[in-house]
Amino acid sequence: MKLQMVDLQGQYYRVKVEIDAAIQNTIQSAAYINGPAVAEFATELATYTGSRHVIPCANGTDALQLAMMALGLKEGDEVIVPSFTYVATAEVIALLGLTPVFVDVDPTTFMISPEHVAAKITPKTRAIVPVHLFGQCADMEPIMQIAREHQVHVIEDTAQAIGATYTFSDGTTKHAGTMGTIGTTSFFPSKNLGCYGDGGAIFVQDEALALRIKMIANHGQRVKYHHDIVGVNSRLDTLQAAILRVKLKQLDAYNTQRNKSAAFYDNALQKYASISIPERSPSSTHVFHQYTLVCHDFDREELRDYLAQKGIPSMVYYPIPLHLQKAYSNYVYTKGDFPVSEMLSERVISLPIHTEQEEEELLYISDAVVEFITSKGL
Repeated sequence: MKLQMVDLQGQYYRVKVEIDAAIQNTIQSAAYINGPAVAEFATELATYTGSRHVIPCANGTDALQLAMMALGLKEGDEVIVPSFTYVATAEVIALLGLTPVFVDVDPTTFMISPEHVAAKITPKTRAIVPVHLFGQCADMEPIMQIAREHQVHVIEDTAQAIGATYTFSDGTTKHAGTMGTIGTTSFFPSKNLGCYGDGGAIFVQDEALALRIKMIANHGQRVKYHHDIVGVNSRLDTLQAAILRVKLKQLDAYNTQRNKSAAFYDNALQKYASISIPERSPSSTHVFHQYTLVCHDFDREELRDYLAQKGIPSMVYYPIPLHLQKAYSNYVYTKGDFPVSEMLSERVISLPIHTEQEEEELLYISDAVVEFITSKGL
């Protein structure tokens, strides 16, 4: 077996006929920029998620930038963000001259802690960015309550949780990305809904805000050559939109398959005290963008080496929390400020999980993890 973290080739072959036709139709139309497939995909994704507006853009990082520009955040405004996440979330904040305010995360779900968010609110706070990490939603009900009490915006980063849903205490269920002021996502190839290059989208419920984001993404213009505000150039290629239209039809099936793989891993690994399997939030479904273990009582790198010797890839998301990254050293955070994020960065390891996994592969991987644990007497 050739094992991979994500098998994009195998996934392609399952929908090859449809994908090839979509690509060929786009080439024949020669409508490479803002072709019909872009608007069609936006409409279909809006229907899928229940979002009133979906605005495609060039990538997930741009989606975050467009969101913050559209909200009129100004230099010095504070934006609360988890320290345990991918850098793009904080990168945009810093690039726009805003101040990232890092907070710690929940030790079981790995996502932003509402308690820590509440403690970091100041008169300068303008937004909270909950990241729906590894495939499930952050605890949005208390986060939205904090935002309402302090009149700040919520910008959801749902790049890893497209298709996940969150259920509020009143029984209302909403898709990831549709609960805050603005939601953002990425269509990077390895995402649950990925294109064959870069791509992203923004979810908005307010019509005026949606129009403003569209203008900013299109050089600040509503009418061609009439630039009312300062904007950027961020658009989803027609070719990628055509591919995403095909793959969106498969998204629920993809997420179901990922859950089957996760359940197999759970069954094989849950009895070992030296590792923690992924915790499921009681309020959110899980689409398992990653299957991430926490290692106890042994060096994670030893397990990675053992797996590598058996031809099994693994990844560490993320080895250094944002508050300890050199790029953000000017914000004067030090080691020990966010102990949960720091602990996770030292102990997490993600196993292969994707839509094409067969039971034989899952058994081989889980057996290797068990072999390592038992060889250590753990």
